[in-house]
Amino acid sequence: MDKETFIRQYSVERKQTDSLKWDALEERFGDSELLPAWVADMEFSVPETVKNALAERVAHGIFGYSLVTTDYFNAYKGWQERHEQTDFREEWLSFSTGVVQSLYDIIDCFTEKGDAVIIQPPVYYPFFHVIQDKQRQLVTSDIQFVNQRYVMDLEDFEQKIIVHQPKLYILCSPHNPLGRVWTEEELAAVLAICEKHQVLVLSDEIHSDIVLTGHRFCSSATVANGRFLDNLILVNSPSKTFNLAGLLNSHVWIPNEKLRTQYNEWAKEYKQTEFSLLGQLAAKVAYETGDDWTTGLLATIEENYHYAKARLEAEVPDVVVADLQGTYLMWVDLRAYVAPDAIKEVVQDKAKLAIDFGEWFSPEAKGFIRINLATPPTNIHQAIEQLIAALTA
Repeated sequence: MDKETFIRQYSVERKQTDSLKWDALEERFGDSELLPAWVADMEFSVPETVKNALAERVAHGIFGYSLVTTDYFNAYKGWQERHEQTDFREEWLSFSTGVVQSLYDIIDCFTEKGDAVIIQPPVYYPFFHVIQDKQRQLVTSDIQFVNQRYVMDLEDFEQKIIVHQPKLYILCSPHNPLGRVWTEEELAAVLAICEKHQVLVLSDEIHSDIVLTGHRFCSSATVANGRFLDNLILVNSPSKTFNLAGLLNSHVWIPNEKLRTQYNEWAKEYKQTEFSLLGQLAAKVAYETGDDWTTGLLATIEENYHYAKARLEAEVPDVVVADLQGTYLMWVDLRAYVAPDAIKEVVQDKAKLAIDFGEWFSPEAKGFIRINLATPPTNIHQAIEQLIAALTA
């Protein structure tokens, strides 16, 4: 599907639909008139096939206890073969209500209070929250900006592991908010360090399908022909790919049988929840029929990114826009124009944007912002023009 058809057919108005992104502006930012560019969901409806399948199920009128059939796994496996070349086995799979919930569950299951957990800021802020909420020790190894490119500091990463002896490493792949799609070589290096020091790896791969032209997603499961499978737990979800977050369906993949048994035993005591009937139906149909829709989505994200980057470079050339390789989240450094302590005043009060601020992802990222590009181009055009006007005022 071309992007023009996609935008025309799937763009939706979300105001007054109980949307967190659009209808909580007064509560979250103190200003209901801001243009939202924050929460990582979309202004695009799900594929028509998914809407039809859900409507048919709703018409049936019964939402009782349900089964997870092999058809679900086969649909997902087919999607993986077409899009990611990642091979999973059905017995590895468990379900959760979302990736963030899975972070909490896995930390509960595989670590104890006081254990160290290592992450790589700037990174998705629930990584910080789960470590703090679960009373684990936070260890950070910051990602570095070197030669106009974000890279892992592997020497610092290993040194932090030696000093703090973390039980768990949470990897973000592709990386939110930096937009990096890690290469197999980069992943092999960091996974080898964790293997060497016996640090369990939790790989958050929720953005695996949102990869831009010229880049290829490599799952941690496939690195070095699966060498690190025994030390991996992977979490992902159709929620980012198909805009299904509200249907509460996500995946936990545990290849190691011993770890899987430990998780299942833990779940018997702490996680007695049913599956999401509508969430699994929507995901199954999306995996079976959503290829064309996803092509249109990716083309739209790329158009929005190239427009935003070009306009900012033309009008405020010292703004630094990170190279977007994956996700639909653009990372922007405004420090050449705005003092870090004045970012909220300029971006929110003057540019009138509801945005994710850099300090949410790292205390060292004050002066940066994250812009959600999964929206019709008209919204991105308006947001960028408002930002330029505020920066040049």
